[in-house]
Amino acid sequence: MRTVRKVLGVLRWYARELTGAAEYDRYCDRHRRHHPHAPVPTRREYDALRTRTREQRPQSRCC
Repeated sequence: MRTVRKVLGVLRWYARELTGAAEYDRYCDRHRRHHPHAPVPTRREYDALRTRTREQRPQSRCC
């Protein structure tokens, strides 16, 4: 039973990393630490901010 839970935990972690859910959670934690009185952006607001940032500051990647 422990093995099944461990495998499911790894799959859940992988899916959250793949979809960006974990990145949003890390952003919220960082935002709460550095700006405790400011409201935390919604997932939609975060995605819009991230898209704007990527468009304004494109990074070239070799691989």
